Amino acid sequence: MRPQVLKHLVDDAPRVMVVDGSKLVRRLIADVLKRELPAVEVVGCASIEEARTALEAGPVNLVTTSLTLSDGDGLALARLVRETAGQAYVPVIVVSGDAQQHLEQRRFTDYVTDYFDKALGHEALATFIRGYVQPETIPGATILYVEDSRVVAEATKRMLERQSLNVLHVMTAEEAFALLTAESLGRSSHRIDLVLTDVTLKGELSGRDVVERVRVDFGYGKRRLPVLVMTGDGNPLNQSSLLQAGANDLVQKPIEERLLVTKVLFQLRLARLNDKPAVR
Repeated sequence: MRPQVLKHLVDDAPRVMVVDGSKLVRRLIADVLKRELPAVEVVGCASIEEARTALEAGPVNLVTTSLTLSDGDGLALARLVRETAGQAYVPVIVVSGDAQQHLEQRRFTDYVTDYFDKALGHEALATFIRGYVQPETIPGATILYVEDSRVVAEATKRMLERQSLNVLHVMTAEEAFALLTAESLGRSSHRIDLVLTDVTLKGELSGRDVVERVRVDFGYGKRRLPVLVMTGDGNPLNQSSLLQAGANDLVQKPIEERLLVTKVLFQLRLARLNDKPAVR
């Protein structure tokens, strides 16, 4: 994920390019986007060549693309967007049923900003895109944040608290497990909505241990309790290992506020979408 500053155009109507070989898919995504973002202008393209022509006609604020296109692939399209945009930052989102596998195997290039699993549905995709174009916070949601550096923790807490999120900061994995245990036993005044952990922690346990225990010992699935791992390790194998252990996503260090907030809010919204059927 490229740690660059994302420019949000609040006053101007966002222009989103949807590149997919299926006319039906393009229409479905456009319909959902227009319902979520009434002012959005959706530019539909079936191929890289059509996208090239559209980009020459004017700038876009965000691009979604499938991995497979008639004249290339989504990674080639992402490269084209970067070359056309110049210094302007345009998020490129790959939408695919194989996105998670590609992410775990670190197949995405630096041209790709983020990925989205097509299996989550078009409604969730619209929510995801909205998080980039017009982010909306979830006031009162609680983040369990594991970080052993007080300096880093204070800076990151401020980023999250600016979004009206509650942040429970602990220094060690053991403290995090104590809070999760109290919640699971009904002895906590908080419902923890998301775990954010550094991968390197003081003590015997690491961020990977946090991920594994949340998934195995506590039995929380990715939708019930999302886990984001912050890492400065650029080794693809190590990154893949964290995702395969059960992390929802990675946040590259040094932390870029807009990208961190976008990922946190998206996972929170996705978890809330997952809660809806149980409320009926």
